[in-house]
Amino acid sequence: MQKLHPPVPESIPEKSPVYFTSFRTSFNETILQKLKKLIIKAGIKNIDFDGKYTAIKIHFGEPGNMAYLRPNYAKVVVDLVKELGGKPFLTDCNTLYVGGRKNALDHMDAAYVNGFNPLATGCHVIIADGLKGTDEVYVEVPDGKYVKEAKIGRAVMDADIIISLSHFKAHEGTGFGGAIKNLGMGCGSRAGKMEMHSAGKPSVNQELCIGCGACRKNCAHDAITIAPDANGHKKASIDHTKCVGCGRCIGVCPKDAVQTGYDETNDILNCKMAEYAAAVVRGRPQFHISLVMDVSPFCDCHAENDSPIVPDVGMFASFDPVALDQACADAVNHQPVLENSYLAEKPHTHGDHFMDIHPTTNWKSQISHAEKMKLGTHSYELISF
Repeated sequence: MQKLHPPVPESIPEKSPVYFTSFRTSFNETILQKLKKLIIKAGIKNIDFDGKYTAIKIHFGEPGNMAYLRPNYAKVVVDLVKELGGKPFLTDCNTLYVGGRKNALDHMDAAYVNGFNPLATGCHVIIADGLKGTDEVYVEVPDGKYVKEAKIGRAVMDADIIISLSHFKAHEGTGFGGAIKNLGMGCGSRAGKMEMHSAGKPSVNQELCIGCGACRKNCAHDAITIAPDANGHKKASIDHTKCVGCGRCIGVCPKDAVQTGYDETNDILNCKMAEYAAAVVRGRPQFHISLVMDVSPFCDCHAENDSPIVPDVGMFASFDPVALDQACADAVNHQPVLENSYLAEKPHTHGDHFMDIHPTTNWKSQISHAEKMKLGTHSYELISF
Protein backbone atom coordinates (compact mmCIF):
# COMPACT_ATOMS: atom_id res chain seq x y z
CA MET A 1 0.00 0.00 0.00
CA GLN A 2 1.41 3.39 -1.00
CA LYS A 3 2.07 5.71 1.92
CA LEU A 4 2.71 9.44 1.92
CA HIS A 5 4.51 11.52 4.54
CA PRO A 6 3.38 15.16 4.16
CA PRO A 7 5.15 17.83 6.22
CA VAL A 8 3.46 19.41 9.24
CA PRO A 9 3.23 23.23 9.05
CA GLU A 10 5.16 25.07 11.75
CA SER A 11 2.73 27.95 12.32
CA ILE A 12 -0.48 29.58 11.15
CA PRO A 13 -1.15 33.30 10.52
CA GLU A 14 -2.82 35.45 13.19
CA LYS A 15 -5.61 36.48 10.80
CA SER A 16 -6.41 35.18 7.33
CA PRO A 17 -8.02 37.16 4.50
CA VAL A 18 -11.38 35.85 3.31
CA TYR A 19 -12.83 37.44 0.18
CA PHE A 20 -16.57 37.89 -0.27
CA THR A 21 -19.03 39.03 -2.89
CA SER A 22 -22.82 38.92 -2.84
CA PHE A 23 -25.14 37.40 -5.41
CA ARG A 24 -26.33 40.84 -6.48
CA THR A 25 -25.74 41.45 -10.17
CA SER A 26 -26.05 44.23 -12.71
CA PHE A 27 -26.67 44.51 -16.44
CA ASN A 28 -22.89 44.56 -16.85
CA GLU A 29 -21.89 41.64 -14.63
CA THR A 30 -23.30 38.13 -14.07
CA ILE A 31 -22.94 35.91 -11.01
CA LEU A 32 -20.45 33.73 -12.87
CA GLN A 33 -18.35 36.76 -13.80
CA LYS A 34 -18.43 37.82 -10.13
CA LEU A 35 -17.24 34.37 -9.08
CA LYS A 36 -14.26 34.58 -11.42
CA LYS A 37 -13.42 38.06 -10.16
CA LEU A 38 -13.71 36.82 -6.56
CA ILE A 39 -11.26 33.97 -6.87
CA ILE A 40 -8.80 36.15 -8.80
CA LYS A 41 -8.98 38.84 -6.10
CA ALA A 42 -8.47 36.12 -3.48
CA GLY A 43 -5.14 35.30 -5.14
CA ILE A 44 -5.63 32.06 -7.07
CA LYS A 45 -3.23 33.33 -9.76
CA ASN A 46 -0.42 33.15 -7.20
CA ILE A 47 -0.49 29.37 -7.62
CA ASP A 48 1.72 27.92 -10.35
CA PHE A 49 -0.75 25.82 -12.37
CA ASP A 50 1.49 25.32 -15.40
CA GLY A 51 1.17 21.66 -16.42
CA LYS A 52 -0.15 20.72 -12.96
CA TYR A 53 -2.93 18.22 -12.34
CA THR A 54 -5.58 20.09 -10.37
CA ALA A 55 -8.22 18.26 -8.33
CA ILE A 56 -11.38 20.34 -7.90
CA LYS A 57 -13.21 18.65 -5.03
CA ILE A 58 -16.95 19.08 -5.30
CA HIS A 59 -20.12 17.28 -4.20
CA PHE A 60 -22.07 16.13 -7.28
CA GLY A 61 -25.33 15.77 -5.31
CA GLU A 62 -27.23 12.62 -4.41
CA PRO A 63 -29.83 11.79 -7.10
CA GLY A 64 -33.02 13.61 -6.17
CA ASN A 65 -31.25 16.37 -4.25
CA MET A 66 -31.60 19.84 -5.79
CA ALA A 67 -29.45 21.94 -3.44
CA TYR A 68 -26.04 20.93 -4.83
CA LEU A 69 -23.98 23.53 -6.70
CA ARG A 70 -24.86 23.92 -10.35
CA PRO A 71 -22.14 22.78 -12.76
CA ASN A 72 -21.96 26.35 -14.12
CA TYR A 73 -19.98 27.37 -11.03
CA ALA A 74 -17.54 24.50 -11.51
CA LYS A 75 -16.95 25.58 -15.12
CA VAL A 76 -15.81 29.02 -13.97
CA VAL A 77 -13.10 27.41 -11.84
CA VAL A 78 -12.20 24.86 -14.53
CA ASP A 79 -11.86 27.51 -17.24
CA LEU A 80 -9.64 29.72 -15.07
CA VAL A 81 -7.38 26.81 -14.13
CA LYS A 82 -7.03 26.03 -17.83
CA GLU A 83 -6.24 29.69 -18.59
CA LEU A 84 -3.45 29.44 -16.03
CA GLY A 85 -2.02 26.31 -17.68
CA GLY A 86 -3.43 23.67 -15.33
CA LYS A 87 -5.02 20.29 -16.01
CA PRO A 88 -8.24 20.31 -13.97
CA PHE A 89 -10.62 17.49 -13.13
CA LEU A 90 -13.69 17.34 -10.91
CA THR A 91 -13.58 14.72 -8.20
CA ASP A 92 -15.25 13.15 -5.19
CA CYS A 93 -15.01 9.81 -3.37
CA ASN A 94 -17.64 7.12 -3.07
CA THR A 95 -20.09 7.16 -0.18
CA LEU A 96 -20.11 4.80 2.78
CA TYR A 97 -23.89 4.62 2.97
CA VAL A 98 -26.11 2.80 0.47
CA GLY A 99 -27.28 5.27 -2.15
CA GLY A 100 -26.71 6.54 -5.66
CA ARG A 101 -22.97 7.21 -5.28
CA LYS A 102 -21.54 4.16 -3.48
CA ASN A 103 -19.47 2.97 -6.49
CA ALA A 104 -17.79 4.83 -9.33
CA LEU A 105 -20.28 3.80 -12.03
CA ASP A 106 -23.35 4.92 -10.08
CA HIS A 107 -21.44 7.97 -8.87
CA MET A 108 -20.56 9.08 -12.40
CA ASP A 109 -24.15 8.46 -13.52
CA ALA A 110 -25.31 10.75 -10.71
CA ALA A 111 -22.75 13.39 -11.69
CA TYR A 112 -23.81 13.31 -15.33
CA VAL A 113 -27.53 13.43 -14.51
CA ASN A 114 -26.85 16.51 -12.38
CA GLY A 115 -25.01 18.19 -15.24
CA PHE A 116 -21.36 17.48 -14.42
CA ASN A 117 -20.21 16.29 -17.81
CA PRO A 118 -17.29 17.47 -19.98
CA LEU A 119 -19.53 19.49 -22.30
CA ALA A 120 -21.02 21.46 -19.40
CA THR A 121 -17.93 21.86 -17.21
CA GLY A 122 -15.02 21.67 -19.63
CA CYS A 123 -13.28 18.80 -17.83
CA HIS A 124 -13.68 15.17 -16.84
CA VAL A 125 -15.04 13.60 -13.67
CA ILE A 126 -12.75 11.19 -11.81
CA ILE A 127 -14.05 9.26 -8.80
CA ALA A 128 -10.98 9.44 -6.63
CA ASP A 129 -11.18 6.13 -4.75
CA GLY A 130 -11.95 3.96 -7.76
CA LEU A 131 -14.66 1.55 -8.79
CA LYS A 132 -15.55 0.15 -5.36
CA GLY A 133 -14.07 2.79 -3.07
CA THR A 134 -10.94 0.75 -2.35
CA ASP A 135 -8.37 2.64 -4.44
CA GLU A 136 -6.74 4.62 -1.65
CA VAL A 137 -3.46 6.04 -0.41
CA TYR A 138 -2.42 5.89 3.25
CA VAL A 139 -1.31 9.35 4.31
CA GLU A 140 0.49 9.77 7.61
CA VAL A 141 -0.97 12.26 10.10
CA PRO A 142 1.87 12.47 12.64
CA ASP A 143 0.16 15.11 14.77
CA GLY A 144 -3.29 13.49 14.62
CA LYS A 145 -4.98 12.74 17.92
CA TYR A 146 -7.43 10.22 16.46
CA VAL A 147 -6.01 9.37 13.04
CA LYS A 148 -2.43 8.33 12.33
CA GLU A 149 -2.93 7.14 8.75
CA ALA A 150 -5.72 8.69 6.71
CA LYS A 151 -7.16 6.65 3.84
CA ILE A 152 -7.54 9.11 0.96
CA GLY A 153 -8.80 8.50 -2.57
CA ARG A 154 -5.79 7.93 -4.83
CA ALA A 155 -6.71 10.44 -7.55
CA VAL A 156 -6.93 13.22 -4.96
CA MET A 157 -3.45 12.44 -3.68
CA ASP A 158 -2.05 12.04 -7.21
CA ALA A 159 -3.03 15.65 -8.00
CA ASP A 160 -0.47 18.44 -7.73
CA ILE A 161 -2.98 21.06 -6.55
CA ILE A 162 -6.21 20.78 -4.56
CA ILE A 163 -9.14 23.20 -4.86
CA SER A 164 -12.28 22.78 -2.75
CA LEU A 165 -15.52 24.10 -4.22
CA SER A 166 -18.13 23.72 -1.49
CA HIS A 167 -21.85 24.21 -1.09
CA PHE A 168 -22.12 25.54 2.45
CA LYS A 169 -25.10 24.05 4.32
CA ALA A 170 -26.18 22.61 7.66
CA HIS A 171 -25.37 19.01 8.54
CA GLU A 172 -26.95 16.57 10.96
CA GLY A 173 -23.64 15.09 12.13
CA THR A 174 -21.09 17.88 11.90
CA GLY A 175 -23.24 21.00 12.38
CA PHE A 176 -22.40 22.34 8.95
CA GLY A 177 -20.68 21.20 5.81
CA GLY A 178 -18.07 23.55 4.37
CA ALA A 179 -14.47 23.36 3.15
CA ILE A 180 -13.20 21.15 5.99
CA LYS A 181 -15.95 18.59 5.48
CA ASN A 182 -15.66 18.75 1.69
CA LEU A 183 -11.96 17.90 2.00
CA GLY A 184 -11.91 15.63 5.05
CA MET A 185 -15.00 13.47 4.76
CA GLY A 186 -15.30 13.98 1.01
CA CYS A 187 -11.79 12.81 0.15
CA GLY A 188 -11.79 9.80 2.45
CA SER A 189 -12.17 6.43 0.74
CA ARG A 190 -15.03 4.22 1.88
CA ALA A 191 -12.72 2.76 4.54
CA GLY A 192 -11.67 6.27 5.49
CA LYS A 193 -15.28 7.32 5.91
CA MET A 194 -15.82 4.29 8.13
CA GLU A 195 -12.86 5.34 10.28
CA MET A 196 -14.27 8.84 10.73
CA HIS A 197 -17.77 7.62 11.58
CA SER A 198 -16.93 4.65 13.75
CA ALA A 199 -14.74 3.79 16.71
CA GLY A 200 -15.34 0.09 16.12
CA LYS A 201 -15.11 -2.41 13.33
CA PRO A 202 -17.57 -3.56 10.66
CA SER A 203 -20.06 -6.38 11.12
CA VAL A 204 -22.10 -8.49 8.70
CA ASN A 205 -25.86 -8.12 8.39
CA GLN A 206 -26.71 -11.82 8.12
CA GLU A 207 -30.04 -11.16 6.43
CA LEU A 208 -28.36 -9.39 3.51
CA CYS A 209 -25.30 -11.64 3.21
CA ILE A 210 -25.34 -14.14 0.32
CA GLY A 211 -22.10 -15.88 1.29
CA CYS A 212 -20.29 -15.00 -1.95
CA GLY A 213 -16.91 -14.69 -0.22
CA ALA A 214 -15.85 -11.40 -1.80
CA CYS A 215 -15.14 -9.94 1.63
CA ARG A 216 -13.02 -12.91 2.66
CA LYS A 217 -10.94 -12.73 -0.54
CA ASN A 218 -10.14 -9.07 0.14
CA CYS A 219 -9.31 -9.46 3.84
CA ALA A 220 -5.55 -9.27 4.42
CA HIS A 221 -5.84 -10.41 8.05
CA ASP A 222 -7.85 -13.65 7.75
CA ALA A 223 -10.59 -12.11 9.90
CA ILE A 224 -13.56 -13.28 7.80
CA THR A 225 -15.02 -16.76 7.60
CA ILE A 226 -17.86 -18.17 5.51
CA ALA A 227 -19.96 -20.85 7.17
CA PRO A 228 -23.51 -22.24 6.99
CA ASP A 229 -26.10 -20.73 9.30
CA ALA A 230 -28.89 -22.65 11.07
CA ASN A 231 -30.77 -22.91 7.77
CA GLY A 232 -27.78 -24.14 5.82
CA HIS A 233 -27.19 -20.84 3.99
CA LYS A 234 -23.60 -19.64 3.66
CA LYS A 235 -22.98 -16.47 5.64
CA ALA A 236 -19.91 -14.34 6.38
CA SER A 237 -18.82 -13.32 9.86
CA ILE A 238 -15.98 -11.10 11.07
CA ASP A 239 -13.63 -11.97 13.92
CA HIS A 240 -13.03 -8.63 15.60
CA THR A 241 -9.94 -9.97 17.37
CA LYS A 242 -8.26 -10.23 13.95
CA CYS A 243 -10.00 -7.35 12.14
CA VAL A 244 -7.97 -4.13 11.91
CA GLY A 245 -10.89 -1.99 10.71
CA CYS A 246 -9.48 -1.26 7.25
CA GLY A 247 -12.99 -1.35 5.76
CA ARG A 248 -12.08 -2.95 2.43
CA CYS A 249 -14.80 -5.56 2.97
CA ILE A 250 -17.36 -2.75 2.95
CA GLY A 251 -16.28 -1.67 -0.52
CA VAL A 252 -16.35 -5.11 -2.14
CA CYS A 253 -19.63 -6.46 -0.73
CA PRO A 254 -22.17 -6.60 -3.60
CA LYS A 255 -25.16 -6.55 -1.22
CA ASP A 256 -24.01 -3.89 1.28
CA ALA A 257 -24.19 -6.55 3.97
CA VAL A 258 -20.93 -5.44 5.62
CA GLN A 259 -21.82 -2.43 7.69
CA THR A 260 -20.19 -0.04 10.09
CA GLY A 261 -21.79 1.08 13.32
CA TYR A 262 -21.84 4.96 13.16
CA ASP A 263 -20.92 5.04 16.84
CA GLU A 264 -18.55 8.01 17.15
CA THR A 265 -19.68 11.12 18.97
CA ASN A 266 -20.16 14.11 16.71
CA ASP A 267 -17.27 15.99 18.32
CA ILE A 268 -14.85 13.14 17.60
CA LEU A 269 -16.27 12.85 14.08
CA ASN A 270 -15.49 16.54 13.56
CA CYS A 271 -11.97 16.11 14.89
CA LYS A 272 -11.26 13.11 12.69
CA MET A 273 -12.64 15.02 9.73
CA ALA A 274 -10.23 17.89 10.41
CA GLU A 275 -7.33 15.43 10.61
CA TYR A 276 -8.35 13.91 7.27
CA ALA A 277 -8.54 17.40 5.74
CA ALA A 278 -5.00 18.06 6.96
CA ALA A 279 -3.85 14.84 5.29
CA VAL A 280 -5.41 15.97 2.01
CA VAL A 281 -3.94 19.47 1.73
CA ARG A 282 -0.51 19.32 3.34
CA GLY A 283 2.54 19.58 1.16
CA ARG A 284 0.93 21.11 -1.93
CA PRO A 285 -0.87 24.27 -3.08
CA GLN A 286 -4.49 24.62 -1.98
CA PHE A 287 -7.35 27.06 -2.56
CA HIS A 288 -10.90 27.11 -1.22
CA ILE A 289 -14.25 28.46 -2.44
CA SER A 290 -17.60 28.25 -0.66
CA LEU A 291 -21.00 29.34 -1.93
CA VAL A 292 -23.52 30.14 0.79
CA MET A 293 -26.74 29.58 -1.09
CA ASP A 294 -29.67 27.17 -0.84
CA VAL A 295 -28.55 26.60 2.75
CA SER A 296 -30.39 23.36 3.37
CA PRO A 297 -30.78 21.82 6.84
CA PHE A 298 -29.16 18.56 5.74
CA CYS A 299 -26.23 17.38 3.65
CA ASP A 300 -26.37 17.12 -0.15
CA CYS A 301 -25.97 13.36 0.42
CA HIS A 302 -29.71 13.27 1.11
CA ALA A 303 -31.98 12.42 -1.79
CA GLU A 304 -34.11 15.33 -0.59
CA ASN A 305 -32.84 18.74 0.45
CA ASP A 306 -35.77 20.60 2.08
CA SER A 307 -36.19 24.36 1.69
CA PRO A 308 -33.40 26.83 2.61
CA ILE A 309 -33.21 27.87 6.26
CA VAL A 310 -31.83 31.39 5.61
CA PRO A 311 -31.61 33.74 2.61
CA ASP A 312 -28.75 33.30 0.14
CA VAL A 313 -25.66 35.16 1.33
CA GLY A 314 -22.92 35.13 -1.31
CA MET A 315 -19.62 33.65 -2.41
CA PHE A 316 -16.45 33.33 -0.30
CA ALA A 317 -12.84 32.40 -1.18
CA SER A 318 -9.59 32.01 0.75
CA PHE A 319 -6.33 30.10 0.97
CA ASP A 320 -7.34 29.23 4.55
CA PRO A 321 -10.14 26.61 4.86
CA VAL A 322 -10.59 27.23 8.60
CA ALA A 323 -11.05 30.98 8.23
CA LEU A 324 -13.35 30.35 5.27
CA ASP A 325 -15.60 28.00 7.24
CA GLN A 326 -15.70 30.39 10.20
CA ALA A 327 -16.63 33.32 7.95
CA CYS A 328 -19.40 31.32 6.26
CA ALA A 329 -20.79 30.12 9.60
CA ASP A 330 -20.81 33.67 10.95
CA ALA A 331 -22.55 34.90 7.80
CA VAL A 332 -25.30 32.28 8.11
CA ASN A 333 -25.81 33.01 11.79
CA HIS A 334 -26.32 36.69 10.99
CA GLN A 335 -29.19 35.88 8.61
CA PRO A 336 -32.89 35.91 9.52
CA VAL A 337 -34.70 32.57 9.67
CA LEU A 338 -36.86 31.88 6.63
CA GLU A 339 -40.49 31.07 7.26
CA ASN A 340 -41.76 27.62 6.33
CA SER A 341 -38.27 26.17 6.81
CA TYR A 342 -37.01 23.34 9.03
CA LEU A 343 -35.20 25.92 11.17
CA ALA A 344 -38.39 27.96 11.68
CA GLU A 345 -39.98 24.93 13.34
CA LYS A 346 -37.22 24.63 15.93
CA PRO A 347 -36.90 26.48 19.26
CA HIS A 348 -34.21 29.15 18.98
CA THR A 349 -32.41 28.54 22.26
CA HIS A 350 -28.74 28.37 21.27
CA GLY A 351 -28.19 31.69 19.52
CA ASP A 352 -26.78 29.61 16.67
CA HIS A 353 -28.76 28.42 13.64
CA PHE A 354 -26.78 25.20 13.24
CA MET A 355 -27.18 24.11 16.84
CA ASP A 356 -30.85 25.09 16.81
CA ILE A 357 -31.38 22.66 13.92
CA HIS A 358 -29.12 19.89 15.24
CA PRO A 359 -28.67 20.35 19.03
CA THR A 360 -26.42 17.30 19.40
CA THR A 361 -23.79 18.78 17.07
CA ASN A 362 -21.05 21.28 17.77
CA TRP A 363 -19.58 22.74 14.59
CA LYS A 364 -17.01 24.69 16.58
CA SER A 365 -15.22 21.44 17.42
CA GLN A 366 -14.11 21.03 13.79
CA ILE A 367 -12.89 24.64 13.69
CA SER A 368 -10.91 24.41 16.93
CA HIS A 369 -9.38 21.02 16.07
CA ALA A 370 -8.48 22.19 12.56
CA GLU A 371 -6.59 25.06 14.20
CA LYS A 372 -4.72 22.58 16.38
CA MET A 373 -3.84 20.67 13.21
CA LYS A 374 -2.44 23.96 11.80
CA LEU A 375 -4.85 23.89 8.90
CA GLY A 376 -5.54 27.60 9.43
CA THR A 377 -7.06 30.05 11.88
CA HIS A 378 -10.60 30.97 12.83
CA SER A 379 -9.53 34.65 12.89
CA TYR A 380 -10.21 36.31 9.59
CA GLU A 381 -10.39 39.64 7.80
CA LEU A 382 -13.43 39.81 5.52
CA ILE A 383 -12.65 41.67 2.28
CA SER A 384 -15.84 42.51 0.40
CA PHE A 385 -16.39 44.01 -3.04
